[in-house]
Amino acid sequence: MEPSVDVKALRRSAGILAVIAIFVVIYYARDVILPMMLGTLIAITVSPAARAMVRLGLPNTLAAALLSIATGCLILAVIYLAGGTIAAWIEEAPQIGRELEIKLRGLSDAFQAFQEASEEVERIGENPDDATGDTQRVVVEQPGLLTSAVTGFASTATTVAVALILAFFLLASGELFYAKLVQSFTSMKEKKRALTVVYEVQRRVSRYLLTITLINAALGFCIGIALWLIGLDNAITWGTAAFLLNYLPFIGGLIGTLFVAAYAIISFDSLAYALLAPIAYQSLTILEGQFLTPYLVGRQLEMNTVSVFLAVVIWTWLWGVAGALLAVPFLLVFKAIADEFKSLAPIGNFLGR
Repeated sequence: MEPSVDVKALRRSAGILAVIAIFVVIYYARDVILPMMLGTLIAITVSPAARAMVRLGLPNTLAAALLSIATGCLILAVIYLAGGTIAAWIEEAPQIGRELEIKLRGLSDAFQAFQEASEEVERIGENPDDATGDTQRVVVEQPGLLTSAVTGFASTATTVAVALILAFFLLASGELFYAKLVQSFTSMKEKKRALTVVYEVQRRVSRYLLTITLINAALGFCIGIALWLIGLDNAITWGTAAFLLNYLPFIGGLIGTLFVAAYAIISFDSLAYALLAPIAYQSLTILEGQFLTPYLVGRQLEMNTVSVFLAVVIWTWLWGVAGALLAVPFLLVFKAIADEFKSLAPIGNFLGR
């Protein structure tokens, strides 16, 4: 008698292997998948505006071109602001480091003995038999900062260009996508469900991105005013940085707080007064995250904090900063799909609050 085969166990194993394979493909095919996903997300976000422009009498192609150009200009403006802020930080980094070392020298003396002991243990552990310490080292020369910056900019520009072109074609197709989607299903129930999912994804993603952008702008303005009242230089730059960093869930506010703390310490003579700047930054960020965003976004778009955190961690590991920026929109899309299918209802319930 042949042993019985557990079909459910086989399906479960196949599902796990499929998920692993998907993550492997996403990780290694980032340069191909990222612009496709970004272009689709852009098209989903601005599709309500495209439909409104078509209803006013504009051709699909013209509406798609105007929205793609507007989106491209917005992305360029954000890159310009971010580039200026990052360039300012890089330019001032050596001076900030030296002044921080001087200001915090009294605090660092307590750890100096421990650091020296750790280095001595490390030297002994590297080659305990080499009494002369005559160890040959191979140093791999790293690419310069300018080379890395140019390479990163070229890669980002290519990704954005491909995404905008794809978004243009998706928007210019008009109702063709919906017609093809309806034709892909046989029963009327499945056709209606497919259209419902697509429209719900568009509505949620558009609403979320617009609301978050307005919230981030308000947060950046308030942080800039607060730091200006405290007397910190470059308050406009810090407000712009707060606006951009807040698109990174969890880590954006922490990064901004640390940078503001470092700059405030070297800007003010009193360490106690300097701490007012990071305290103000972090307090406003907490108020935004705990009260303003939940109130304005609404319960339908709210998601479980654990699921958001895990999504940010996973997508940051897969795609770096780009993954961190796209983690929440991706999660919104998946939740909108899960809410429309009974088989995925438990997942949709977990993702929500």
